[in-house]
Amino acid sequence: QVQLVESGGGSVQPGGSLRLSCVASGITWRNYYMGWFRQAPGQEREGLAAIDDTGRPTYASSVKGRFTISRDNTKTTLYLQMNNLKPEDTAMYYCAADPLFGDGSFFISPVGREKIGFWGQGTQVTVSS
Repeated sequence: QVQLVESGGGSVQPGGSLRLSCVASGITWRNYYMGWFRQAPGQEREGLAAIDDTGRPTYASSVKGRFTISRDNTKTTLYLQMNNLKPEDTAMYYCAADPLFGDGSFFISPVGREKIGFWGQGTQVTVSS
């Protein structure tokens, strides 16, 4: 049974940082493309970053330069380091995984999002002064 469990969300002031984690189980970790999405109330789920099995990252323009995605293959854990957070970053953040993707841009695209097989339950991030 595939499980993706996120943690690390919370409340932070603008300009602050958070690191999200996603522990995966029940998958052949190295075969899976991994990524982070977020969804604010009333908005569509937005792809933020993806990473392949070699550690090559892809970022959405909205977070490039502020967020860093990484994966620890020994711990089967995905990370998202978020710096210089802004109020518009407030959302529920989700971890996602799928074995069939070969392109990070497609993984985080709206079309790719619909094809992703596995999702975590989400962790809330609130950025407010």
